[in-house]
Amino acid sequence: MTELKPVATDEDHAALDSSSRSLPSDELNKKIITILQQDGRIPYKDIASELNVSEGTVRNRVNRMKDAGVLKIVALADPVAIRYQSDAMIGIKISSVSTPARVAERLSACQEVIYIVWVSGRYDLLIEIVSDSTEQFREFLQNHCFDNPDIGSFEVMTAIDMFKNQFFLKRQPG
Repeated sequence: MTELKPVATDEDHAALDSSSRSLPSDELNKKIITILQQDGRIPYKDIASELNVSEGTVRNRVNRMKDAGVLKIVALADPVAIRYQSDAMIGIKISSVSTPARVAERLSACQEVIYIVWVSGRYDLLIEIVSDSTEQFREFLQNHCFDNPDIGSFEVMTAIDMFKNQFFLKRQPG
């Protein structure tokens, strides 16, 4: 006789109250996220089997985490596999006529920019650029970095080799 597991337990509902839109960082959620980070397309039944819970529990928790903005399942291209011709980090010092937020907003619109973070230390912003050619990279620098009054100075650090490429997506503000 097959044992039927509940779709979601009262404990699941209490732990993941969707009306509050805040989720606890409990161990089951962390385990589900860890599995999905390895394979975002893994069936919920496989996750449930691995974690010894019902498929409905996994589905409900994933949906609540997605609704709360804690979890986003997306396809990520591996720059190493795609073999972009140019991959670089650019450290940017913001000029006195602007702010890191304004420059970050302007550069966010550029397709070559895949990462922007406001940092402390030597630079104000650190951005990562990937492009299909050195020509495209050169055009990015000319059009968005040189002769822009909001950038005081910048330093290009081109990639020589990649040893680890792991993505952790953060919730978008707003």
